[in-house]
Amino acid sequence: MAPIVVLRGDGIGPEVVEEGLKVLKAAARRYGIALEFTEALLGGVAIDATGDPLPEETLRRCREADAILLGAVGGPKWDTLPGDRRPERGLLRLRQGLELYANLRPVRVFPPLLDVSPLKRDVIDGADFMIFRELTGGLYYGTPRGIEQRGEEETGIDTLIYTTSEIARIARLAFQAASRRRKKLTSVDKANVLMSSQLWRRVVVRVAQDFPGVTLEHILVDNCAMQIIRNPRQFDVIVTENMFGDILSDEAAVIAGSIGLLPSASLGARGGLYEPVHGTAPDIAGTGQANPIGTILSVALLMRYSLKQE
Repeated sequence: MAPIVVLRGDGIGPEVVEEGLKVLKAAARRYGIALEFTEALLGGVAIDATGDPLPEETLRRCREADAILLGAVGGPKWDTLPGDRRPERGLLRLRQGLELYANLRPVRVFPPLLDVSPLKRDVIDGADFMIFRELTGGLYYGTPRGIEQRGEEETGIDTLIYTTSEIARIARLAFQAASRRRKKLTSVDKANVLMSSQLWRRVVVRVAQDFPGVTLEHILVDNCAMQIIRNPRQFDVIVTENMFGDILSDEAAVIAGSIGLLPSASLGARGGLYEPVHGTAPDIAGTGQANPIGTILSVALLMRYSLKQE
């Protein structure tokens, strides 16, 4: 019996999760896969119920699960809360608490949706690549962080830190994926400016020595942002740090037609967290307009990576 934790979240989260669960349960019945579902709270609904965006009970249940299916968290209702009490901080703490260091975002154009994208058909037709985003390091987690009063000025501080081991483990996963695909890995950094990116590039080059069959190329993040729109077919597997990956993967969603169409998997040593790339879309919550395909495709990733049921 594979334990699955369901985090419906906020906004359209409960709606899209419900549709994903229908598909997951139907597949499990058809192929004789025994699943056990447990519900828990994360995000705004958890704040409303407990005062904490990630209650300890939710973290405990997630640690015991084989996989976690998440809707989305956040919304205007909680935007005025202090940064460490907002719904999104609960998600960051969950990723860190479960050591989910690798975020996978496949970007694939489905032929029936070629005309949904604002990009020209002849630019995106055949685009099929995967972004590996490092998920537990970088600006989102580095310390010191905060807003300080210095005389008459306020100073906002974020710290960008990466270690050799953090870079090596995400690079290794990306090389493994590239070796099973078209054998090309693009590493994205800002090595012409950032010291952390210089270390990133150095470590990726070292890991590449273990994968001689994979072609490695380096690209600066600003150029990569342009190339994803100009010629997305040139990419096979992209690997990058946390903030760059956050931005680039959302940009890449326009290739598929909408951010709501993309799934994601966040993986670590055990289990995995599966969620659509989109947000909570509070303006359409409860209206039946939300497209659940991102969640349904996330269910497919759950089957593939956590349950080994391709």
